[in-house]
Amino acid sequence: MSDTEYTKVYSGNFILVTRVKSELEAIGIIPIIKDEGESQRLAGYASMNQGFQEVFVNNDELDKAMDIVNRVKAEMEA
Repeated sequence: MSDTEYTKVYSGNFILVTRVKSELEAIGIIPIIKDEGESQRLAGYASMNQGFQEVFVNNDELDKAMDIVNRVKAEMEA
């Protein structure tokens, strides 16, 4: 069993993550955006992950969030 209430649903660059975040918020899901590169920069370390972010959602909203993420990914690939 997972010991966290959140699951990663998407990872990518800032622009794509912003699009996914916007679509999730439009249906009432508030995602958590994790930016390791920015955290490392603020701590004074060099970062190989600059601009790379991860999107997490509450497990209770996972099914609805995955529908949105899959739709956005399909639109980006088209």
